[in-house]
Amino acid sequence: MSSTEPTGPRRTALDALHRSLGATMTDFAGWDMPLRYGSERDEHLAVRTKAGLFDLSHMGEITVTGPGAAALLNYALVGNIASVGVGRARYTMICQADGGILDDLIVYRLAETEYMVVANASNAQVVLDALTERAAGFDAEVRDDRDAYALIAVQGPESPGILASLTDADLDGLKYYAGLPGTVAGVPALIARTGYTGEDGFELFVKPEHAVELWQALTKAGEGAGLVPCGLSCRDTLRLEAGMPLYGHELTTSLTPFDAGLGRVVKFEKEGDFVGREALAEAAARADQNPPRVLVGLVAEGRRVPRAGYAVVVGGEVVGEVTSGAPSPTLGKPIAMAYVDAAHAAPGTEGVGVDIRGSHEPYQVVALPFYKRQK
Repeated sequence: MSSTEPTGPRRTALDALHRSLGATMTDFAGWDMPLRYGSERDEHLAVRTKAGLFDLSHMGEITVTGPGAAALLNYALVGNIASVGVGRARYTMICQADGGILDDLIVYRLAETEYMVVANASNAQVVLDALTERAAGFDAEVRDDRDAYALIAVQGPESPGILASLTDADLDGLKYYAGLPGTVAGVPALIARTGYTGEDGFELFVKPEHAVELWQALTKAGEGAGLVPCGLSCRDTLRLEAGMPLYGHELTTSLTPFDAGLGRVVKFEKEGDFVGREALAEAAARADQNPPRVLVGLVAEGRRVPRAGYAVVVGGEVVGEVTSGAPSPTLGKPIAMAYVDAAHAAPGTEGVGVDIRGSHEPYQVVALPFYKRQK
């Protein structure tokens, strides 16, 4: 990458194909991405019941290699990355020195001294810069590989069968949060069993020049299984139903992992220091003594949809704030995630409302996630 970012939105290797399919495109984190191809609801329900195909090439891949790669990542991130086995992946976070969340990440251990860090599109440069800065003194190299990969996901209950028809890789042996190199439709790929939809599925990292060929092969293989192309809009409602956080909504630099109810990703027991350790230890102690606002689910009793930033109210008093809200195609009613005061966070709490343009609409507090697939 040059030091000067492109002026217009970046386009993925699948851009012309999306347009040929009639996709509605949108600028997302500096990328021109498909928002939807037809009906968001139909795309969402296809992933829940059959399968959906996503272009996720906007995600930020950063490769970390060298004898000191594990030590660097243990220092730079809050998780114990050195304990991840080759071929496995881990969900983790990168924090500021004050404990604020810079991004949530998936880290794949590709080989003994090689890792791939996958950052959110909106934070890829921030994560790259932080890792590069934190690499000082470690025998490791941090490489920007955003241009080296296209990323295609196939998600939904039919996805294992669709993918199995195109590869001889051992998909049955591929566990959740694992990745293995293989060939899919003749294309070399890193096949990962990860996703952001709440369904079983796979993410395929390939060279950009192979993206169109792979997309078309998956489309053909999925014809009889109900596979449809899916945009970012249904990806958002799928992850919301699954109770998965989105950076900039449930996760921000003003929150620590403990504030977000994700303190489990912070591994104080690992060897050595790590960025944010002291601040995070204090945040953990605070959370134990005086629970911060709790991330909860809200289900509407009416039809009005809550949006990020709307106040959560009880008896006219503000007790929280909505972080994400949308109509839920699976539940058939509007849902939201919100941070609310611990006193009003228990599932079934009565009298909770959301201030939607001055009207206090009634909502039911529920435990997250809203939706959990049957194994």
